Amino acid sequence: MPPVCRLWHTIRTDPPKDRALASREELSAFLAAVERRAFKQAVFALRNDESALDAVQDAMMKLAEKYADRPADELPLLFQRILQNVIRDAFRRRKVRSTWTTLLSALTGQDDEDDYDPLETMVVDDPSELGRTPEQNLEQSEVMALIEREISRLPTRQREAFLMRYWEELDIAETASVMGCSEGSVKTHCSRATHALAAALKLRGIKL
Repeated sequence: MPPVCRLWHTIRTDPPKDRALASREELSAFLAAVERRAFKQAVFALRNDESALDAVQDAMMKLAEKYADRPADELPLLFQRILQNVIRDAFRRRKVRSTWTTLLSALTGQDDEDDYDPLETMVVDDPSELGRTPEQNLEQSEVMALIEREISRLPTRQREAFLMRYWEELDIAETASVMGCSEGSVKTHCSRATHALAAALKLRGIKL
């Protein structure tokens, strides 16, 4: 397991000017004391040292930036809540990435069917990073950045339907209600969006 590298030293913990210096010292002391336990906790949850390191650093920064003026006895509970939220967000991002890559790879060789919603039938791969090399994680991050750019270029209704279905995880009926259209229209928008994204990736020589 790599060292945590004393993350708290890199985080700005200066309190507002009207706060006593003792509060700054208490916050710094708390972050120093909790860093290794938090790292182990994040590793157990995320199964990846780099992701765990990012999660702990993110949680520490949020605590220092948003709650530096809280009493010292509130810091442990606040930090745990922040860390758990960061870990949940990391899991959500993994699930979304896995859903998108599985979704787009499943379209290879399929006919263009406007009423086909791939999310109804596909099986999403395990989003865990366990066993992946840093190079593989970097490659997936680059692919996801490309997918996100292509999503921003979709027609408005296609983009709305795609994000509601595959990011917000609304079902077809809920998406139709929010968009004010029929369920068939939602399927059409999603199908066209996913095919457009798959075609854009294929054009760039990317195989999922």
